[in-house]
Amino acid sequence: MKNPALPEKMKGMILTGCMISMGIGAACGQRPERLKDVFKDAFWVGTALNAGQVAGEDPRAVEIVDMHFNSITPENILKWEAVHPEPGRYDFEVADAFVAFGEKRDMFMVGHTLVWHSQTPRWVFRDASGNLADRETLLARMREHIMTVTGRYRGRIHGWDVVNEAVEEDGSPRNSLWRQIIGDDYIQKAFEYAHEADPGAELYYNDYTLWKPDKVAGVVRLVRDLQSKGVRIDAVGMQGHWGMDYPPLDEAEAAIRAFSELGVRVMVTELDVNVLPNPDWTGIADVAANYQFDTKYNPYPEALSDSMHQELAGRYADFFRLFMKYNEVISRVTFWGVHDGQSWLNHWPIRGRTNYPLLFDRDLQPKPAFHEVIGTVRK
Repeated sequence: MKNPALPEKMKGMILTGCMISMGIGAACGQRPERLKDVFKDAFWVGTALNAGQVAGEDPRAVEIVDMHFNSITPENILKWEAVHPEPGRYDFEVADAFVAFGEKRDMFMVGHTLVWHSQTPRWVFRDASGNLADRETLLARMREHIMTVTGRYRGRIHGWDVVNEAVEEDGSPRNSLWRQIIGDDYIQKAFEYAHEADPGAELYYNDYTLWKPDKVAGVVRLVRDLQSKGVRIDAVGMQGHWGMDYPPLDEAEAAIRAFSELGVRVMVTELDVNVLPNPDWTGIADVAANYQFDTKYNPYPEALSDSMHQELAGRYADFFRLFMKYNEVISRVTFWGVHDGQSWLNHWPIRGRTNYPLLFDRDLQPKPAFHEVIGTVRK
C-alpha cells in the first residue's frame, strides 16, 4: 500500500470463514471482496464509529468494520462536548475504547475534531460572569484542550482534524466565536498546538462543500497562509456529504487538483450520498439546519426503490472512478457510518426520515452500490 505508516500486521491479512451471513463472497473457501483489499494500493478505506459500536453493542456492524475497513474515525466520541464537557473535567472512557478498538485491529485512526464552532460547550467561550472570554483566556483553553486530548493519544491516533468548517460558502472566514475572540490567527494557533502535542501526527483541515469554486478558493488561501508561516498541514479533508445531483463531477475534480497543487494530500471524509429531497437545498452540510417533517421529503419510508438503488450505485461508481483517477493524491476515503441505520441523514436536516446513503443497508447487507464501487477497480 502506498499510504504511510501501514502497520506490518495488516499486510497480507487474509479472512477466514465464509461470512455468508453478510451476503458477500460466493462459496466457502473463496475470499470475499473486501473494500480495504480492493483499494489497498490506492488509499485507506475508512468508516466512522459511534459509541455503541466501539463498546461492542452492534456486533454485526463490527464484523463489517473488521472485514472491509482499515481506518476509523470517531463520529462524535472525540468532539469537545464529549471529552471535555466542563472546565477541568475530561471524560476519556469512550475515547479510550475507540483507540483500543483501532489498535487491536492495526487501523489508521483519525481524531475528529479539535477546534470547531459546533458541539463545543458554551463555557469554553465565556468568563465567570457569562460574558465573552478574552483572547488570552480562550487561547489558553484551546491549548490546554489540544495538549490534553492530542497528547493523551500521542503516537496512537495517526491524524487529526485540527480545525473543522472554518470557511464560509463565499470563501470568507467563518466569523465563529473562535475568530471573534482570538482573531484570524486562531487556526494557526490550533495547528501549532496540535503539532506541539504530537509532532508525529498528521494534521488536517476539514470542511464541507469543498467543490464550490469560491469556497475552494478560500481554503486554498487558508492553506497557503499556514504554509507561508511554516505551519504544518498535511491534508485537506473534503467532506463527502454529497447527493444524487451534487457536486458536479467536474467541480469536485477541479477541487482535488487545486488542493493537490498546494503540495498537500486530499482526503474524502464523511462520505455519504443523500437520496432524499430537501427543501431549499444547496448541498451545505451545516449541522444547524433544521426543517419541519413533511412526507414529501420522505419518499421511501419502508425501502428504497429498485430504480433508486441503481441510481445510487451509479453515483457511487462515478465518485470512485474519480477517486481512482487521483489515487496518487487521495490518501483516504472515509464513509460517515457503517450502515444506513446508523446514518445521521436519517435525522438531518429533517428528523424522522428514512435515508439510504451508505454501502450497507439496515440489515447489514451490501447494496448494489457496494458492488459498483468494487467494480470501479475490478472492471
